Amino acid sequence: MIDYSTLWQAVLALPSHRTAFSVHGPDHWKRVERNALILATESGADLDVVRLFALFHDSRRINEWEDPEHGARGAALASSYRGTLYQLPDESFEILHYACTWHTSGKHHENPTIATCWDADRLDLDRCGITPDPTYMSMALAKKIAAHGCIDPWLYLAKHF
Repeated sequence: MIDYSTLWQAVLALPSHRTAFSVHGPDHWKRVERNALILATESGADLDVVRLFALFHDSRRINEWEDPEHGARGAALASSYRGTLYQLPDESFEILHYACTWHTSGKHHENPTIATCWDADRLDLDRCGITPDPTYMSMALAKKIAAHGCIDPWLYLAKHF
């Protein structure tokens, strides 16, 4: 069992560029987690991996603009906490590491957990003024949500987690 509260506090305590208005900060991470849990109702994704992805994927950004290596730094942070602040089997950790590292440049993925991670992140692009595009989604549910233009009708699912 992962103590997510303690893990989040550890990541939030790290020095960072984040401000109250950061588009890649903790508010975004929470929405990605919510989106991933909704998508996982259909994908069967590993819930620990998608929750950890939400926390780590943008956690080591050095700015809000161009930062192509931020995913790899987030994966490295996840690696540094593994074994002390959380446990994850090797196969699950490899999926988490890959999802974090490639979330910006990856397109589609057939692995349901990676697809869930990436689609959950892309469904929150509206925070940057970008309308999520169904063609960039891997999963049918994510495509449906993006085509609808808003996740609100699916939020009742999130209340069950």
